[in-house]
Amino acid sequence: MPPSVRAAAETGPVSLRERSQALARTVMVLALAALGLWILHPFLPALVWAAILAIALWPLYARAEARFPPRGHNIALPSLFTALVALVFLAPLVVLGVQAAREAHDALAWARAAEQTGIPAPELLSHLPLGAAQATAWWNGTLSHPSAGSELLHRLDNSTAIGLTKSLGSEIVRRTVLFGFTLVTLFFLFRDGRAVTGQALAASAKLFGPRGERVARQMVASIHGTVDGLVLVGLGEGFLLGIVYYFAGVPHPVLLGALTAVAAMIPFGAPLVFGIAALLLLAKAAMVPAAIVVVAGFVVTFVADHFVRPALIGGTTRLPFLWVLLGILGGVETFGLLGLFLGPAVMAALMLLWREFTGGEATAS
Repeated sequence: MPPSVRAAAETGPVSLRERSQALARTVMVLALAALGLWILHPFLPALVWAAILAIALWPLYARAEARFPPRGHNIALPSLFTALVALVFLAPLVVLGVQAAREAHDALAWARAAEQTGIPAPELLSHLPLGAAQATAWWNGTLSHPSAGSELLHRLDNSTAIGLTKSLGSEIVRRTVLFGFTLVTLFFLFRDGRAVTGQALAASAKLFGPRGERVARQMVASIHGTVDGLVLVGLGEGFLLGIVYYFAGVPHPVLLGALTAVAAMIPFGAPLVFGIAALLLLAKAAMVPAAIVVVAGFVVTFVADHFVRPALIGGTTRLPFLWVLLGILGGVETFGLLGLFLGPAVMAALMLLWREFTGGEATAS
């Protein structure tokens, strides 16, 4: 047998065996990854939220760690930051819960009065520019007598109330458990953040080469820009409009200001809240303060949405604001609140890959 044929016969089975082993390893890794995701899928939102919070707060944590270097076990600083995050989320919920309990007492008193005497006509009807007398007469004849109020309130039967209470209670328990896992994961990310980052970069380099690290850094920058452009700007909008609510005489200005801040984190969400504030003023026949609230709300949201947010998010990610907006809205539609951060991050990564593919940007990191 010629030497070349003998060498091929000797190396052929080895090469085939190596290929089959590589294929088996790939199948095993994919199967284990799929099994792991299936096991963890109830807690994936908590893990993703923890990662987003860790990325957003890591610059502050790094500065605190440089100022107060850990000694021995690194527990105190991660525990402090995790506790502060929990306080930031829980304190507003406690305030809202107390306010809701007060409002529930007032609503119960109103319901009892409506069942006994009917629902009185709001003062706004008498100030309508057209049809004030007709609207007031219709209300008085339809809703301002005891039978109308009693009939309206009895439409909410006990079974409906019990069903809503059960569904709300189960949802609160589920959200509480996820929030607890988010805090636990966040603590370990703070404590072992540098090791986790190093492992992620090493895995990215082995799988995707230098381009993987660039994409990861772009997505991290997008999360930072989104936090600045959505969360911080939303808080600023809520603070400014809360001041407007207070001086305009809106009921519960602090509560509505907090709701405005939360709604303002979603593009075009703030008008819903300051519109409700204006309706509350209109119900008291306060036409001029209601107009001031609407005008101030549109001015604040216009400046924030058209100047501040594009500069913060687009400047950090080098992403056109149209794609930022599409990423946010599409992300919210697909992933809920997580989409506020995942959508722009994915759009930023895709834009980076597109620029590198078309040669519009240097590929060096």
